[in-house]
Amino acid sequence: MGFVGDSSGPSRVRERFLEGGPVEGGVRDLILSSWQRSALLGLSPDQTELPYREDIDLDSRLVHAARPVLDWLRSRFDGRTMNVALADASGTVLQRRFGLASMTRQLAPIQSVPGFVFAEEVAGTNGIGIALAERRLCQVHGAEHFAERSLSNACSAIPVRNLLSGGVEGILSLGCPLAEADPTMDTVIREAAHAIERRLLAENSARERGLLSAYLDARRRARAGATTGGNGQLIRVDELVHSGLSRRDQTVLEEKAAELISSAQRAGVEVSLSDGRRVVLLSRAVTSDSGVEGVAVEAVLAEDFGRWPAALAHPGAPPGPTAQEAVTPLVLPPWHPADVALLRPAHAETDAAAAAQGQPTTVRKAEPTAAPGSVDGGTDGMADGRLVLLGEPRVGMHAVAARQRLELLSEASTRIGTTLDVTRTAGELAEMAVPWLADFVTVDLSEAVLRGEESADPRTDLHRRVIHGIRDDGPFRALGERVELHPATPQFRCLAHGQAVLEPDLRVPAGRIPQDPEHTGLLRAYGLRSLITAPLLARGVVLGIVSFYRGRERAPFSDDDRSLAQELAARAAVCVDNARRYTREHTMVLALQRSLLPHRLPEQDAVEVAHRYLPAESGVGGDWFDVIPLSGTRVALVLGDVVGHGLHAAVTMGRLRIAARNFAELDLAPDEVLTQLDNLVARLDRDEGSEEPGASGTGIIGATCLYAIYDPTSRQCVLARAGHPPPALARPDGTVTFPDLPAGPPLGLGGLPFETAEIHVPEGSRLVLYTDGLIEDRHRDIDTALDQLRDALARSGPSPEDTCRAVVDAVVPDHPADDIALLVARTRTLDPDRIATWDLPADPVRVSGMRADVTLRLTDWGLLDEAVFSAELLLSELVTNAIRHASGPLRIRVIHGRSLIFEVADTSSTAPRLRHASATDEGGRGLFLVAQLAQAWGTRYTGDGKVIWAECALDVPAGIPAVVGIDWDDIPDIIPGIE
Repeated sequence: MGFVGDSSGPSRVRERFLEGGPVEGGVRDLILSSWQRSALLGLSPDQTELPYREDIDLDSRLVHAARPVLDWLRSRFDGRTMNVALADASGTVLQRRFGLASMTRQLAPIQSVPGFVFAEEVAGTNGIGIALAERRLCQVHGAEHFAERSLSNACSAIPVRNLLSGGVEGILSLGCPLAEADPTMDTVIREAAHAIERRLLAENSARERGLLSAYLDARRRARAGATTGGNGQLIRVDELVHSGLSRRDQTVLEEKAAELISSAQRAGVEVSLSDGRRVVLLSRAVTSDSGVEGVAVEAVLAEDFGRWPAALAHPGAPPGPTAQEAVTPLVLPPWHPADVALLRPAHAETDAAAAAQGQPTTVRKAEPTAAPGSVDGGTDGMADGRLVLLGEPRVGMHAVAARQRLELLSEASTRIGTTLDVTRTAGELAEMAVPWLADFVTVDLSEAVLRGEESADPRTDLHRRVIHGIRDDGPFRALGERVELHPATPQFRCLAHGQAVLEPDLRVPAGRIPQDPEHTGLLRAYGLRSLITAPLLARGVVLGIVSFYRGRERAPFSDDDRSLAQELAARAAVCVDNARRYTREHTMVLALQRSLLPHRLPEQDAVEVAHRYLPAESGVGGDWFDVIPLSGTRVALVLGDVVGHGLHAAVTMGRLRIAARNFAELDLAPDEVLTQLDNLVARLDRDEGSEEPGASGTGIIGATCLYAIYDPTSRQCVLARAGHPPPALARPDGTVTFPDLPAGPPLGLGGLPFETAEIHVPEGSRLVLYTDGLIEDRHRDIDTALDQLRDALARSGPSPEDTCRAVVDAVVPDHPADDIALLVARTRTLDPDRIATWDLPADPVRVSGMRADVTLRLTDWGLLDEAVFSAELLLSELVTNAIRHASGPLRIRVIHGRSLIFEVADTSSTAPRLRHASATDEGGRGLFLVAQLAQAWGTRYTGDGKVIWAECALDVPAGIPAVVGIDWDDIPDIIPGIE
């Protein structure tokens, strides 16, 4: 909004627009959209003629209510060149007032005579047309008008609404020369429109007061002439009134009475009260002295007259409804002649004659244009406890519609947003609106929203995500298809202004409504009549648009429907935004967790491995797994589960996985690894719980873990678990068992010991590790899940991939409530011919003989001379160090796998330490040489000592060719300190 002080700028923009050039940013979006619609309709800027209607009602309810307000506006702008206009809901001018009387003679008939139509589709961009199209206060100044005849004018226009129905009754407009435009025009026109709206409300009240007066007058006359057995005695409900009604019972009676009024026929309905009593509501026609037709609804206690009162009975009439059957209004049998005297209905003589002949009386139906009205009968009306509600039929119709709208919104609050899925939430919105509000609903969402992000420009990033309607077919773009929005479309306008847009009639010239002419023709050919499009707007962020369509079989959308659609879209947008933000956080946490899990499992000789990780539907947890190669071709299999979900669980999982890998590098036994993890979890829990004094920390609570070490040289597997489900072992013969392992406490309790168990694993067996999310589900028992797992393992193929696939298909719940990690390891066995072992005393004399034996074995394995030389040098250093620094007999083992592994075991617990020897030191260079020749080396402790090991690649290391061919006697000269 705002005024354009200099028309030269807008004039240039208007000329550029008419020439087909770009004008975005040079004019307000509201005006640009109207220009585009005007151009698409084929309107000409130099058009001078407008449609003229001679059949206008110059004494309509709107004119009657607005007349004194228009006179006040004339006096308010007395002496100024101000043109005041009142138009109806079609844009036809009904009344005009002028600040200067001379303007009547000076202005053209279009600007001075009532009857001309200023709707946008015929007059182009103007105040009345835009206010009618946008249904809000708007201003148009100078060159913002589409037609040249108005370029020198400025105007403000605002809709005038019926406060009961919410519908637009007409448009109030103020126009003046551009130079005399005044910012106070908006304030004045808004106050004037509100005054007209209040007078329209008073008109409705006056009509209802007239109906009430006619009803009470008829009752007084009926009492004066009623007989003892007449209807006047039968419909007394003093007991009902004197006992009092609860607020709920009053509401129920009023709602049912509104439905009877809306039916506009003689009918009755039985209502059960909260205390068990039953009340029959009866409707009667009433006509006021001014000719207004209405319906009065009276209450009758069912116990006072049995099923139906005798005065209402008629020979041959069907029996009345039971309490269970009386849920919808029922047309009553013909009235008894004595009953007609109670009222003064329209055409009373005709009704009396019809009743005497046993025929139903007639009641005229009024057009539904007003909202509900309820009148309390006061002392005269309620002394007998008779009157419940009184009003015109159209009033009752709007009362029922208003109640249904409230019920729909109430139901929407419980049915929209049941999941945290963006597309499903949008689908729930469509399911709520069909068929009550619309015949078809489409929802278009930004691709960024589906990813959990905010779209930079939703107008260029929309895709069709939901199509729902009363039929499966429909003239709509396919799901997933990109939606291109033309600036003239209602969808584009609703995104630009952030408000719902109503197009009551799609049967307009091609180009005004459609996204393209072909699509518009398809909509009209399919029979779609009316459209409301509303933005999905939450926290100021546009997420998409929802479009509601009605077919030709139903009444077009009204302003009440637009308000309802806007409210539905707003409520759904909050749920969609919640789902979007959840998707963003879930994606972020899932990406973090996947980054913390192994990307590629290491190559090793012990097992063939496959794995699966399945996040929970409701959030990411802390499940993790790892495969860690150990010395001597052994491998560690680790599976853990951090309690809880979300970012904190994922971060904690990453900490534990790194810690477990570090402890594994120390070659600790499974129970020792769990002990170290237990201490770590307890320490982290204490540290995070005391980050800020007085603040409650997040707390880790705990975790579970299963740690297993498999040795392919002995086919033995050592396992320990900390509160984790036991693994499954599928042997090659098809038998499946769950080894009985000591349970152990969950990690984080602290101070409790862990125990290990050792099992023999035949070659080709599958060791299956899993988290509790696989077997725990509230819809089935754990024993059932374990049986399903056993059957799946027995039926699956031998490969780990086949096993994972079979377990996921057979055991994973349909809707996992917890993360699932699955690790399947198929065991291998190292060929005994690839393992060589020597036992020798700690005697330096035996080193040369042992070296010769190793050289011979390496040659038998077909290794190259360069690799043999490197291995001989490395093993000599290991043995020499063990003889010099350790004690007891030695055991040397050489393993030929993916690499050469040398192990020297002794009975000492002293660990070697790598140091850098100075030039004058006699020793200290042996481990340095080992570190240079080996790709990895280390120490692991056993029950009776330690093992020093080194691993060499079968390819010759980069530094070895320089010393290849050098005799052993030359080594001290090359590396000082080597003996």
